[in-house]
Amino acid sequence: MRLFAVIVFALMTAACNQEQDVTGSTPVCQMRNYSYNPRDMNQCVAACKSCDHGNTVTCTTACTLHGAR
Repeated sequence: MRLFAVIVFALMTAACNQEQDVTGSTPVCQMRNYSYNPRDMNQCVAACKSCDHGNTVTCTTACTLHGAR
């Protein structure tokens, strides 16, 4: 029974992390399509909406968390 629980937990954990982490680099879409300044709120939101298919609310939140003003 414990082995079954450990296997189920391992499968659930593996399924959660399907995105590749981008560390310390600017995504290619934003570099290709914009003269992108991640600290400028308007540019950040426009790039997020275009490249990440977000909406205004989610992109504004993401940009704020990344330090845009």
